[in-house]
Amino acid sequence: MTPAIELIHIDKRFGAVHANKDVSLSIGQGSIHGIIGENGAGKSTLMSILFGFYAADSGEIKVRGAPVKIKSSSDAIAHGIGMVHQHFMLVDPFTVLENVVLGVEGGALIGPALTKARSELKRLAEEYEMDVDPDAVVGELPVGLQQRVEILKALYKGAEVLILDEPTGVLTPDEADHLFRILGTLRDQGKTVILITHKLREIMAITDHVSVMRRGEVVANFETKDTSVEELAEAMVGRSVLLHVEKGKASPGEVVLDVKNVTWRDRKNIARVDNVSFTVRKGEIVGIAGVSGNGQSELLDCIAGITKPASGEIVFEGKSIGQLGDPRHLRQEGLAHVPEDRQHRGLITAFDASESAILGWQFEDELGKGFRLDRDAVIANCRKEMQDFDVRPADPLLRSGKFSGGNQQKIILAREMSSNPDLLIVGQPTRGVDIGAIEFIHKRLIALRDQGKAILLVSVELDEIRSLSDRIIVMFAGRIMGERDANATERDIGLLMAGVQKDAA
Repeated sequence: MTPAIELIHIDKRFGAVHANKDVSLSIGQGSIHGIIGENGAGKSTLMSILFGFYAADSGEIKVRGAPVKIKSSSDAIAHGIGMVHQHFMLVDPFTVLENVVLGVEGGALIGPALTKARSELKRLAEEYEMDVDPDAVVGELPVGLQQRVEILKALYKGAEVLILDEPTGVLTPDEADHLFRILGTLRDQGKTVILITHKLREIMAITDHVSVMRRGEVVANFETKDTSVEELAEAMVGRSVLLHVEKGKASPGEVVLDVKNVTWRDRKNIARVDNVSFTVRKGEIVGIAGVSGNGQSELLDCIAGITKPASGEIVFEGKSIGQLGDPRHLRQEGLAHVPEDRQHRGLITAFDASESAILGWQFEDELGKGFRLDRDAVIANCRKEMQDFDVRPADPLLRSGKFSGGNQQKIILAREMSSNPDLLIVGQPTRGVDIGAIEFIHKRLIALRDQGKAILLVSVELDEIRSLSDRIIVMFAGRIMGERDANATERDIGLLMAGVQKDAA
């Protein structure tokens, strides 16, 4: 059968960075083809060339055997190629229907396009089990439904080939399972799916074929049924990778963080954090497990001093956070924060890496005096952190938004962990991060714990919570459902995450 997509000798440079090196790849029709590799391996660049965001410096693209020129996303869509990006391309104030027709209105009058789209959207939603209210405002939908809108948008525009870039990075386990059912249905109906992901178990569960990229090149191709997680991991990073966390027993010391009966309410006066109490001690990692949206994010904001609780008290090293003041003063007291949303809170994508690497610390004496930064010192600081945390490319002057998601995460982690904090609060530390970088980040967190630091960890990855944490707190609907030690079973924690107490279960 003629391949759905052929990429032939694709080469692409961004200045000194050789992102794609003579890449050739063939993707079969009616299959799910996985592309894996470390952050910065060139996966997203390659798919961006296929979708017309970038132009290759050299090489050829064939769609169903025919050579094509793809100079824009409009060209890609015209050739039946759709893409769901890691960070969704949706207009939040628009409805689902308005987002779907955006760019294909078909004339000056929007009414006929909306009428046509409503009917077609209903058909697609039924055919692929993607129910979503066409009149819902996209910005008010949970991320799982927003992703469905992106897929429906591509199908509405006639996509026969669907590219998904890290599609489960923002999904709960149940949402990810539903996505895989959707992808299986698409494949069964003859669509071709290209899946970019760092999660090897997902590759093993859903794909038919998998290609491995490393440092801009395709280094291996496998039939998924003929390979293993271990073989894929080694092909990705060029060495054996530790797939589990090695750590000794914790030696907790005095209490560093004491959260006392904290409640936080939203604008509708709904308690998103409801009477929460717990402690974190020196030399331990306390993990907060829970399905995304159950109050973990709001709780971290309260502890970081970004928002103020409606009631209760948060005490850091014997001092009330309310008295300590804003996040800047909390940093000076020894509280570091890795936010869950790296692009909107962790860095400024328009800044170069050296500037993002000092956010929150720009007034430190070693970086300048008064309001004037020492540019050489800022760049030197970034270069050292990049070396320590293996950021790729190690270019302090590259714009933050040009780094892959995993390398953006490393820039933030380097900034916060290099400050030698007494307490590190970290949200989703490995979201969108490849397996080699996950191993690196986990080792760094354990090392920080073993130095006697206190760590509060929030992650939707239950495996990560269970393997890193010394104690596990489970949240549901803003409340703490229970606390477990590191030996708790996945089923036990999963029931608490679903709001089911052990006795009731």
